Amino acid sequence: MTSPLQHTTVLLNEAVDSLLGGAGPEPSGTWIDATFGRGGHSRLILLRLGPQGRLVAFDKDPEAIAEATRITDARFSIRHEGFRHLAELPPASAAGVLMDLGVSSPQIDSPERGFSFRFDGPLDMRMDTTRGESVADWLATAEVGQIAEVIRDYGEERFAGPIAKAIVARR
Repeated sequence: MTSPLQHTTVLLNEAVDSLLGGAGPEPSGTWIDATFGRGGHSRLILLRLGPQGRLVAFDKDPEAIAEATRITDARFSIRHEGFRHLAELPPASAAGVLMDLGVSSPQIDSPERGFSFRFDGPLDMRMDTTRGESVADWLATAEVGQIAEVIRDYGEERFAGPIAKAIVARR
C-alpha cells in the first residue's frame, strides 16, 4: 500500500485573509469553502471563526469527503457535491465564499485517479469516482467526431482530428 499523498495549500493565509478580512476578530455567519480539497482552507477558516460562525464545505471527491470527516468541529459540515449546488443555498445566506479552483496535487500524483502525467494508471479523470463514466469507458464508445471535439475544445490541440482517429483505430 502506498503512503498517503501530502498536499500543501498554496496562498493559504492570503486566501483566508481575503475571505475573512473585514469580518471582525471573531466572524459569525455562514461561510462557504466551495472546494474542500484536503481541507487546508477549511481548517484555517474554522480557527479564525467565532463560536457563532459556521462553515459549509463542498467537494465531489470521495477522498476529500473522507478527509473532511476527520474534522470534528460542530461548526463544520461537508456536502458531497460540486460547487454548482451553491445555487441551492438560500439567497444571501452566506457571509462569504472561497473557491480554490483546480485539481489538487493528491489527485494529480495518484496514478489510479487518471490525471497524472508522470505515472501510468487507469484513464479515469473523474473528480467524483462514485458517479458517471470514466474517460476510458467513454473513449471505448465515443465517435471520432466526439473525441476530436473534446480534444480540440478542452485540450486546445490542433491535431485533434488525427489523434481521435488514431484512438478509434487502436480500440
